[in-house]
Order: sequence, then structure tokens, then C-alpha cells
Amino acid sequence: MKPTFTAVVACAALAGLVGLSQPATAQQKTVRQCNDEWAANKASIQASGKTKRVFVAECRGVPVVARAPAAAAPAGKDQYTTEAEAKASCPADTVVWVNPRSMVYHLSDSRNYGQTKQGAYMCEKDSVGAGFHPPKSAARTAT
Repeated sequence: MKPTFTAVVACAALAGLVGLSQPATAQQKTVRQCNDEWAANKASIQASGKTKRVFVAECRGVPVVARAPAAAAPAGKDQYTTEAEAKASCPADTVVWVNPRSMVYHLSDSRNYGQTKQGAYMCEKDSVGAGFHPPKSAARTAT
């Protein structure tokens, strides 16, 4: 069976793309390197309003796709779109991520902090006053 002209051109194009992409990936930072940078500069990076996920993606040169929490506007009173806005509004209080569907709030060390499909940042005292509560697992470990 003879290769067609289209198949030969496609193979040549693919080989060219593979050859061009190798130098770019050789210069790309690893996730570990970016995590180390995050750990070293965490406070200043968070103060700029970036999450760890966004920072690591930018550090590695990977395009960031916006998730629903970052794109959604807060729905309730005393709710903020960014962590930086919440910190500026309640400097003496802990900033939490609230999930209006479950009425649970998450602290910054939670895997759900800033990650649920719906939600916003709030001051912890305001969130409790609005009827939010900590996750059941956190309530058990606190006692």
C-alpha cells in the first residue's frame, strides 16, 4: 500500500511540531519548583489575590481556565469575590469560603477553600451570623 500525499504531509507536520515543542518543555518549571516558590512567598502571593492553583499554573506557563467560584459574583451580604477583598474588609477576623448550597464554611487549610462550584469569601463572624457552619468533620476535631 502506497502512502498518500496527505499522509506524508501530516507525518512531516507532526514530526515538526514534536521537534519544536521539546525545547519549550525543557525550560518549563516543574510543579515541585513552583510549589517551592509558593511556599517561600505564600503571604505576598495570596495578598495579591492569587490562589495556589493560579500561581502554579502561571509559574509553569500553563493557561488557567477560570472555575465557577472565580467567575461567579457573590450572592449575599458581606460576601466577596476575591480573598483579598475579604481580608481588606475584615483584617481582625478569619476569612472563610462559604458554600451557599450546603451552608458550610471552609477555612483556608481545607481542600474545599475557594473550590466549590458556588460560593464566596466572607469574614468568619459574618458567615456564622448568616447561618453558615463549619464542616461536621472540623466540628468533631475541634472538641
